[in-house]
Amino acid sequence: METPRRARLAALLAALVLTGCSSTHGGSLDAQSGTPSPTCLVHQTKVPASRYTAGSRSDPRSVLELMHYFTANGTKTYCDGKPPTRTDRHWMDLYGKLGGAPGHLAAKGHRAR
Repeated sequence: METPRRARLAALLAALVLTGCSSTHGGSLDAQSGTPSPTCLVHQTKVPASRYTAGSRSDPRSVLELMHYFTANGTKTYCDGKPPTRTDRHWMDLYGKLGGAPGHLAAKGHRAR
């Protein structure tokens, strides 16, 4: 009985670890929806959630909103005048991975390091 019990415990622990890894630790893009034509960008506070990064399981509307936002606004400066944060870079990198044109993002000299 000891071996089946250990196997069940191991399976339960593995499930908990996998659940923790697959949970959404990211967030939604702050696309400044209250401002139809923003004059500057706001810093993102959370990295992209799985609805943006899950490939074929991503939410199409969320991905389209991301693509539209950076295509229309990605070259604008941040409202506080500071360069992009690491979190902002996660969003920019995702935009590029999804096929967004590099020319729609801030110049290299203005990116976070």
